[in-house]
Amino acid sequence: MKLHYSRNPNPRLAVAVARHLGSAVTFQFASPFAPGQAETYRQLNPSLSIPILEEARGPLWEADAIACRLSRLSGSNFWRTDDDGEPDMIRWLSWGKANFVTACDQVHFEYGTKQRYGIGPVDPAKVAEGLALFHRSSPILEAHLETRAFLLDSGLSYADFRMASFLPFNDVAGLPLSDYPAVEAWYHRLDTLSAWRNPFEGLDAPALPYAPLAGERLRNQS
Repeated sequence: MKLHYSRNPNPRLAVAVARHLGSAVTFQFASPFAPGQAETYRQLNPSLSIPILEEARGPLWEADAIACRLSRLSGSNFWRTDDDGEPDMIRWLSWGKANFVTACDQVHFEYGTKQRYGIGPVDPAKVAEGLALFHRSSPILEAHLETRAFLLDSGLSYADFRMASFLPFNDVAGLPLSDYPAVEAWYHRLDTLSAWRNPFEGLDAPALPYAPLAGERLRNQS
């Protein structure tokens, strides 16, 4: 199997999962929008997005689907399959995508992605929307994590990795995570896992382009 990846948030998530599970994959750095690469990658994913898991039965794309596949291949319960754990995990995946993860994504897109790739100036209205959603959703996480180490009572799961998928880029986004100490402590627990903290160790993974706007600017505005 081959995992096509980059250092951006969703590919990073897939690499962290593969490293955490010890998956038997070959890591292939990918840049589908580089000159001459689009047609090759369109055969693997018509949207040209990564990560992509390439295996004999065909390509699989989207980080959540790849995490499910790798977890099942490894025989791990990282992606829960039991009657109680799986619905609870999917609850947090669904809620996170609509709330906390989306908030982090929206702010990071303005301060990180747009600046790294020169696709427009920061939109203050979009930043404000993202921050408002962050402050609506974080208290829910805060209350939940005050009484448990991870999102599920049964311990670490893929839901934790997905919920935190944009937080490794908070040096650029500058979201006020310290306003929510239980959430911040949860993230610090995740960051003790080497597969999460540095999933690219030993890989030929070029650094992301420089983002000229630092997260401190956002913190000063909040």
